[in-house]
Amino acid sequence: MKLVTANKLSKEYLSELKSKFPEITFQNAETEEEQKKCIKDADVFYGYPSREVFLAAGRLQWIQTPGTGIDKLTSIPELVSSDVILTNARGPHAAPMADHVMGMVLDFAHRARDLWEDQRAHRWLAESDRYQISEMMIGLGGRTMGILSLGDIGQAIARRAHAFDMEVYGVDVRAMSAPSGVKEVWGMEKLDDLIRISDWFVVTAPLTPETEGLIDRRRVGLLKQGSFIIIISRGGIVDEDAMLDGLRSGQISGAGVDAWAEEPLPAESPFWDMDNVLITPHVSAYIPEMWEGRKRIFEENLRRFLANEPFLYVCDKKSGF
Repeated sequence: MKLVTANKLSKEYLSELKSKFPEITFQNAETEEEQKKCIKDADVFYGYPSREVFLAAGRLQWIQTPGTGIDKLTSIPELVSSDVILTNARGPHAAPMADHVMGMVLDFAHRARDLWEDQRAHRWLAESDRYQISEMMIGLGGRTMGILSLGDIGQAIARRAHAFDMEVYGVDVRAMSAPSGVKEVWGMEKLDDLIRISDWFVVTAPLTPETEGLIDRRRVGLLKQGSFIIIISRGGIVDEDAMLDGLRSGQISGAGVDAWAEEPLPAESPFWDMDNVLITPHVSAYIPEMWEGRKRIFEENLRRFLANEPFLYVCDKKSGF
């Protein structure tokens, strides 16, 4: 049995895997050409094969992605229509991404960056200035957070927002009972209503043909005057030009974005220099526990594969998540 990894596993971890799974032949293949050669007789691929690499496979049975999003893979029609099983590692990402969202919320609500600049300047605000900044701060209790997609990440955000006494609502493509911290869950037909009531609108949806461009200019225009938007899952769901216009006009008070339609965000992008935009480089999940969690899922799924048991986190290739 052969497994090809394109995920640049360390020599130490690769040695550990070989010790735990002696029946598997592991091969690191970093370049696309190496992957095309190695995948010909591979049973398992760990990483994100390109279409060309996937088409070179001769007996592939299973692809384990190290992350959560699978949009790169579901864009390969031959993979979607194949019998190859696709799994991801969504579990370990939820908590740190939810923490990141609340960090952005608190940064905007309590003007953390403005106060940090005062600290760097060794400036203690005069009493009149302190009153002025108090008018700029926002209490979270009683504010409404709307969450687009209540998967693991959306639910983790909801629990945290609820702990801050926020009123949390969500929409999802799946029918579900309201999870912990959520007042109501609606179907996608009520997305416009969710946007209208949200003081904080959070995008946690995967990028699929159905969600690409979903928050278009019309829907951006539905956001409350002075509301905030947080994009934590994937770029390409929100019309960034419309968001830019909303930020410039003041309709949107602030945007916290960890995932952009184009990454890296171009140096000439106007978002870089906007005071009401918080940019992070797609790192919201990156804590040590996430990397360890990915390893645990990979190893457990390897064990299950060898034992012919059901996998963890099987993806629906047609739905895109």
